[in-house]
Amino acid sequence: MSVEEDGSVKHPPESTVDQRWKLLVFYLCFYGFMTQIRPGESFITPYLLGADKNFTRVEVTNEITPVLTYSYMAVLVPIFLLTDYLRYKPVLVLQSLSHIAIWLLLIFGTSILAMQFMEFFYGITMAARVAYSSYIFSLVTPSLYQRMASYSRSAVLMGVFTSSVLGQLCVTVGGAPFMTLNYISLGFMLVGLVLTLFLQQPKRSLFFNRSDGASPSELAGMNPLSGAPATPALSRWRSSALFRMLKELGTIAQLPQLRLWSLWWIFNSAGYYLMLYYVQILWNEVYPTTDNRKVYNGGVDAASTLLGAITAFAAGYVKIRWALWSTLVIGTVTAFQAGLLLLMNSTSNIWLCYVAYILFRGSYQFLVPIAIFQIAASLSKELCALVFGVNTFFATVLKTIITIIIADKRGLGLSVHPQFYVYFAYFTLLAAVYLGAAVYVAIRHHWPPAPTLAKELSSPAEEVPGKERSAEPGSVPV
Repeated sequence: MSVEEDGSVKHPPESTVDQRWKLLVFYLCFYGFMTQIRPGESFITPYLLGADKNFTRVEVTNEITPVLTYSYMAVLVPIFLLTDYLRYKPVLVLQSLSHIAIWLLLIFGTSILAMQFMEFFYGITMAARVAYSSYIFSLVTPSLYQRMASYSRSAVLMGVFTSSVLGQLCVTVGGAPFMTLNYISLGFMLVGLVLTLFLQQPKRSLFFNRSDGASPSELAGMNPLSGAPATPALSRWRSSALFRMLKELGTIAQLPQLRLWSLWWIFNSAGYYLMLYYVQILWNEVYPTTDNRKVYNGGVDAASTLLGAITAFAAGYVKIRWALWSTLVIGTVTAFQAGLLLLMNSTSNIWLCYVAYILFRGSYQFLVPIAIFQIAASLSKELCALVFGVNTFFATVLKTIITIIIADKRGLGLSVHPQFYVYFAYFTLLAAVYLGAAVYVAIRHHWPPAPTLAKELSSPAEEVPGKERSAEPGSVPV
């Protein structure tokens, strides 16, 4: 900024760096929006059960759908590591190719094996979401992380909402068959692949390609290394990305709020995704219509996405002592979700089933940003990404175990209604544990056994919001 001869202030023109940064962010958000336009996704189950494919409900429930969980668990860790090592773009290309494979198999596949491969590729696309949510942080300075997380998250949610509305309009208003929706989805996925090829290849990443060569841990001081000289092999091991990851994970158990919200992430997200995988089968059983115009899956997905975005936004304005009230809030919301699962499973009215599903997703999305905030507030973005990755992995392992026991034909092979009774019991048990823990915390707060409780309740997550670092998790539910 300079002063002209007439006394006016002359502002410097916007720098080329700023213009390039804005262009990159706009392109990445546009890419995130476009890759969510899959109008056929809300109607996959009625498509598989309908005249186009004519699979039985048992085949879809106990043979096809479980493969999604197994695939996701098998590829989650390799893709998480490859995302950082290959610096995002190759994994995004893999995700686009997997999306194309999904819709090609849906259109041309006719056997159970083909549909199982479709679910396998779907698991790859889910695991690869970490590449998009992490990529944007490699393009900007740390001061812009919070804004970038907001922009990218908004772009994805708008894409999901638009996709669901488009699919519902095509079916209800346009009378389009489900096969047409699949062709439209395939076209958008081909466009997404082209957009992926023009993404910039970042020069750095979180662990394997750090530009400064320093350890990312901000908690290293809690466990300092010995001052004794180390052998070259030991030094290389200590400076490796894997050692840093393992060392930093050991500090997490010392932070009560991280422990609580990580457990919530593991147990509740496992149940949430199991409900999500099988709910379309439940809808088809509650209302087995053969008239495609009366299948409202797209509208319900659009409504639940919109409510989830609203509740997630509202969660940012809830100001309470989270160290004291976290267990009570989690327990109350989980008990509400258990009631919604029971309603979903016991009603014969499809509209009540739809409403219960929308409220279930909205209540879950309300807690997601709170969990992100509570976990990320005291951590660097590198450690935060690692914690979310580990939480997601354990949630996937739990989800896989439950699937093997109750859904897979080699296990109990339960139909969809008994499965939802299991999910209801699961969430009821979680709610009882959380509410019991809330009572325990309340008793300790009023009758503290030791003066250390006050220190324990002073969580780092209660600092002034403007001073905290935010991070985007590896895979935030949509």
